[in-house]
Amino acid sequence: MLDFVKIAVFSFPHEYAVLQLLLEKEDVRFFFQNETAIGVMPFYSNAIGGIFLKVHPDDEQRAKSILTNFSNDSSSNLRIV
Repeated sequence: MLDFVKIAVFSFPHEYAVLQLLLEKEDVRFFFQNETAIGVMPFYSNAIGGIFLKVHPDDEQRAKSILTNFSNDSSSNLRIV
């Protein structure tokens, strides 16, 4: 897990729920750092820097592509905040 690369930061778990499903569908190796702490204490999000999406270096480009396509899809009402 030490070699995983941070590619995005979120404040709350609901902001990446759909993205998480898309990454799992594409078999991207990832995890959300600080997810449990912020789930238990949501107001700590700013204090600890948010929830970090970290991906395996081999999957980084694919994950960034999924993130970009999802964020820029103007036909979707499910955008990353």
